[in-house]
Amino acid sequence: MDANLKSLVLENSNDIVKMWLEEVQSSKNQEYTSTISDELFESTNREFVNVIFASIEKQGLSSELDDFSERLINLGWPLSYLTDGMQVFRRVTIDFILSQSDKVDSEYLSRVMQKVDAWVGPIINRLVNEYSGSWEHIVSLQRVALQELSAPLIPVMENITIMPLIGTIDTERAKLIMENLLDGVIKHHADVVLIDITGVPVVDTMVAHHIIQAAEAVRLIGSTCILVGIRPEIAQTIVNLGIDLTKFPTKSSLRKGFQSALELTNRKIVTTEEKDESIEKLIDSLDGE
Repeated sequence: MDANLKSLVLENSNDIVKMWLEEVQSSKNQEYTSTISDELFESTNREFVNVIFASIEKQGLSSELDDFSERLINLGWPLSYLTDGMQVFRRVTIDFILSQSDKVDSEYLSRVMQKVDAWVGPIINRLVNEYSGSWEHIVSLQRVALQELSAPLIPVMENITIMPLIGTIDTERAKLIMENLLDGVIKHHADVVLIDITGVPVVDTMVAHHIIQAAEAVRLIGSTCILVGIRPEIAQTIVNLGIDLTKFPTKSSLRKGFQSALELTNRKIVTTEEKDESIEKLIDSLDGE
């Protein structure tokens, strides 16, 4: 019976494809396909159903299935398109088989459903595994990229560097901040490091503890750490939590912190005014007139 069912499905693949396409096309207004052109959606559907039949005919998972799913992943199609399509294929295939039988009892129905599930199940599993592996790889790459950008140390002048922090600081990121801070101080020969927390939304006890640890570590290797970007609400939170930040300098803005850094490195900002003699002569001539 199993061989007969398979032959029935493959020999009437055109009819099943037509039924499948009609039902899938009716779902075009769904969110994940609403922005896709009709031509692309139709061509993708036809390729999808051909891949399904190729997998069934070869009694296993064909290489075409892997190639097709990889292309959809790269194009950003959601996994739900594939799983929904497979469920539609399962339903229309069972309906077609039953429509070709003169007598349908519970035993025959159960046999048909088991057989179709045996075709559809492995394909769904393979598609899910392909997507899961791909997204895990993408997330891993994104995590590495975010880590590289989450705690940058920027040399702005000789012996002065700045570490701007943006977003939430958790334990894992605090460890990365510490590592980048110490490595950067040594690499750039920094005498003063400005830690800018302007972009940190919340400074609680844990965040303050991590910052204090980083500042203390910088002090131990011979440099000075200045905490800048302390907004009024952050200052109030620090006071209410009883956090002691008296061990290293703090400033309300990066500008004030940079001025302090210049003083600590025996430098200062000098304003110079250069007079343009030609302009002065022009003004004098106008006054004379």
